[in-house]
Amino acid sequence: MRIDKWLWAARFYKTRSLAQQAVEGGKIKLNGERVKPAKDLRTGDRLDLNIATQDWTITVLALSDKRGPASVAQTLYEETPESVARRTEQSVLRKLAAEPSGQRHGRPTKRERRQLEHWRDI
Repeated sequence: MRIDKWLWAARFYKTRSLAQQAVEGGKIKLNGERVKPAKDLRTGDRLDLNIATQDWTITVLALSDKRGPASVAQTLYEETPESVARRTEQSVLRKLAAEPSGQRHGRPTKRERRQLEHWRDI
């Protein structure tokens, strides 16, 4: 079974084309090596996934080319305990990280424009 199709069926990606782009971009590693989207996946394979800010290490338990409910999709893989610990640690660090500043980007407001004009006149 194709790796991109399985990632879509296991609900790691919303569309199969997003899964394909992730594999091509090197975000997915099969048994520690970069692969192409058409690479065959087998039960027992280890996948290293980098999705947004989360790193997953999973073991493939079953194959499916049909996208079903999330409860069924979760039976297709098993996450390693190290991966679970790493993801929870990353989550805590993100929560503790400083909030982005409230500075706006883009066009100045009417008030800011008036202040700029006032400063230019001085």
